[in-house]
Amino acid sequence: MEQKTHDFDVIVIGGGVVGCAVFRRFTLMGARTLLLEKGEDILSGASKANSAILHTGFDAPPGSLELACMQAGYAEYKAIHQKMNLPLLETGAIVVAWNDEQLAALPEIVSQAHQNGVSDVRQVSAEEIYQREPHLAAGVMGGVIVPGEGIIDPWSSPLAYLTQGVKHGGEYRFNCAVTGAQFNDGQWTLSTSADSYQAALVINCAGNHGDEIDALWRIPEFEIRPRKGQFLVFDKPASTQINAIILPVPTARSKGVLLSKTIFGNLLLGPTAEEQTCRDRADVNEEMLKSLIAQGQRMLPSLADYSVTATYAGLRPATEQKEYRIFPYPEEQWITVGGIRSTGLTAALGIASHLETLYLQRFAALFTLAPVKNPHWPKMPMLSDYEPRDYTCPGNGGVVCHCEWVTRRELEAAFDSDVPPDCIGGLRRRTRVMMGRCNGFFCSNHVAEIVGDRFNNTLITGQIK
Repeated sequence: MEQKTHDFDVIVIGGGVVGCAVFRRFTLMGARTLLLEKGEDILSGASKANSAILHTGFDAPPGSLELACMQAGYAEYKAIHQKMNLPLLETGAIVVAWNDEQLAALPEIVSQAHQNGVSDVRQVSAEEIYQREPHLAAGVMGGVIVPGEGIIDPWSSPLAYLTQGVKHGGEYRFNCAVTGAQFNDGQWTLSTSADSYQAALVINCAGNHGDEIDALWRIPEFEIRPRKGQFLVFDKPASTQINAIILPVPTARSKGVLLSKTIFGNLLLGPTAEEQTCRDRADVNEEMLKSLIAQGQRMLPSLADYSVTATYAGLRPATEQKEYRIFPYPEEQWITVGGIRSTGLTAALGIASHLETLYLQRFAALFTLAPVKNPHWPKMPMLSDYEPRDYTCPGNGGVVCHCEWVTRRELEAAFDSDVPPDCIGGLRRRTRVMMGRCNGFFCSNHVAEIVGDRFNNTLITGQIK
């Protein structure tokens, strides 16, 4: 069957948080923009599993592109989140030292934070930490307070970025894997598992497959080396045991295992840092999870009194170098955005802004821009347990998922939105349905009745991910 051809100014490959933010930015710049995602929904890859922290950049490499993008993204999120009804839980964070070696590292952490412009970071005594966090285990020797760190909704924010782009004429395609790339006469033609698409500029935000996408037309300048992180989610009452994000003193290889509230009212423990070669599977491992629980209980003994309600794992697109691997190719009309690891949720908006600057400086003759003057600000459903929810409002159609207090009106609204879910995973991330402690055991039949044949009659109870 002959493939159709479509014309755009920009094609963004990859529907993770970075791809969604870049799609939003170029659409608001006035470019005809298309997002291609090989999965069934946005956040089908690395972005669907993270710690959901909005970082200040206090511990990023000084002078790095990562730091600049993180701090620009942090500032932009704080400026726009209320316009989009996106939550922010300003918990602050504490880097905790448990031995002499870690205690000796604290002054350098403070010095680096101040060098990075995060001037409210300060070293504190063990006594002050216990005043703030009375449930921590005995043995704390000191720490560093980072007031500006916070918790956000890791799924609604990229959905908001994509939705705003769609509101202003951007287009997206799911189940659309890029299989080939040809550049002729100033125009890219991308072959996909669906149609072919043409554009003047391609932006590769393909995450764990970023080097493979570059390899379709050149020798990549980086190599993805996936790093798996496993997480545990404790039942909602466990979140009362901490007030701030509890961070370890980082090592050269990893930021280590942390304790944090989630925006959904749970307590999160993780991640691990495990090298693997597979780019698409992030399996949980019982022995590693047992070790993670033991680590958590050493920091917070009262965790032994609470149940684990969920486990998950994600793959961070690490490379052979720690820094972001962003490469502009003006002559080939291509930009690669690679190696965006755990800080990508915070940095996404900043990366998008950086790419706008790159485009204006080095690609500006490619197409004419008509920037949006008065952007539409879509309102996302509020899923935070720390904000008023739909189940408290009249006319909501009744509660469908009692673990997460999801109403029928919220489910119907997801299908009526500008970016409706095409799979049960997308519906879960948009509404929290079937994501509570029973994992859909009690509500899946009711959800199936509401979904009907909108997922091509896919068995809902067999699609929980």
